[in-house]
Amino acid sequence: MSGTIPVKRGSGNVFADLGFERPEEELLKAQLVREIREIIKRRRLTQAKTADLLGLKQPDVSALITGRVHKFSLERLLRCVRRLDRDVVMMIRPKRSTRPVPAPRRSTGRKAKAIAA
Repeated sequence: MSGTIPVKRGSGNVFADLGFERPEEELLKAQLVREIREIIKRRRLTQAKTADLLGLKQPDVSALITGRVHKFSLERLLRCVRRLDRDVVMMIRPKRSTRPVPAPRRSTGRKAKAIAA
């Protein structure tokens, strides 16, 4: 045994790397839960108070805080964020290309000749 462990570069989405069925949705849920937990921590809210604010039962808040989000839809998590006085902004942009971006062309026009003169 050589003692080396093969390493593979991740895709940037751990849920895709682990083979989840809907990795983008899982990543969004994780990001929303992280934000919700940070707000709860910053405000020093108890689980009971959080449940009142979010319109949830205390066991659901416990599940949310501990990352057990399988029963939470994206819509439900977004509603929780809004109930914590936060706006949610969505941005849509082109996918990142896996191809290298071509280098800009160098100008060999008149300006280059004028500078050399």
